[in-house]
Amino acid sequence: MTVQPPARLPDNAAGRFYVNEECTDCDTCRCIAPDFFVRNDAAGYTYLAVQPLTEDDEDAVYEAMDCCPADAICEEE
Repeated sequence: MTVQPPARLPDNAAGRFYVNEECTDCDTCRCIAPDFFVRNDAAGYTYLAVQPLTEDDEDAVYEAMDCCPADAICEEE
């Protein structure tokens, strides 16, 4: 049996960074990088609303990724 990785949430902006279904909606990423992460109130999770464009933007997303307690912020290889 093959184990599937957690699915990418449907609200994520197209691109290499995304939040997966393991998100616990803890607010950590929204506090660290509020320009990128937005809460879907109805579904009770956070998603990446816009992809980072600059190195500083990427640094903010990477910091949120490093601090995510659910390891729900991912980068496509």
